[in-house]
Amino acid sequence: MSTKKRAANAPKTVVARDPDDRKGRLKNIGGSQSDHWNNILANQTVQALWLKNSSPEERDKQYSATVAALVGIAPKDELEGMMAAQLIAAHNAAMECYRRAMIGEQTFEGRRENLAQANKLSRTYAALLEALNRHRGKGQQKVTVEHVHVHAGGQAVVGMVAAPGQPGGGDARKIEEQPHAKQTAGQIAYAPEPAMPCPDAGGEPVPVARDGERALPDARRQGQGRAEGQ
Repeated sequence: MSTKKRAANAPKTVVARDPDDRKGRLKNIGGSQSDHWNNILANQTVQALWLKNSSPEERDKQYSATVAALVGIAPKDELEGMMAAQLIAAHNAAMECYRRAMIGEQTFEGRRENLAQANKLSRTYAALLEALNRHRGKGQQKVTVEHVHVHAGGQAVVGMVAAPGQPGGGDARKIEEQPHAKQTAGQIAYAPEPAMPCPDAGGEPVPVARDGERALPDARRQGQGRAEGQ
């Protein structure tokens, strides 16, 4: 076996935490402390560009724009760096399919195929963007209700309550003023209690007056009025 073949087949040493590599000078591009990773990710993103019809000046602009896009997405770790690179690649591929579909000499079948591919790439782009937002903690938030206090005779409904001004939302002040249910973390909706029955069984039920509504008459004032009228 020749010396070159033996050298090629010899085991190689891989340094995972090379101090010279983990300086993070290009972390704003690939999100990693490893500059080797950041450099490889930038090259992968650039190589996914469509450069066949670009002049040397246009290629330089495309290279710079691609790296600027990675910096603008600002990946915070390696996972975000990979998603950022795929976002740019999916966007460029989708736009190229859209461009080809709009060529004037394009056949109907060619236009339909390019639009179909562009649609798939756009959906992939949206899925990647949603995954990136979830990874960054910008997805749907979860609200946990730990304690619910309901006074005797009251009713409470636990669920998502729309904020005021949103579809299905009510006035927050009306919810807070209800005397028979305690609102916890915007999750308790008040349900009015039934009317209190009148002592006279033959009469109509008397509704319970709310706070701030009609005041009860003064019994002493009524008694004085009867005495004067007799």
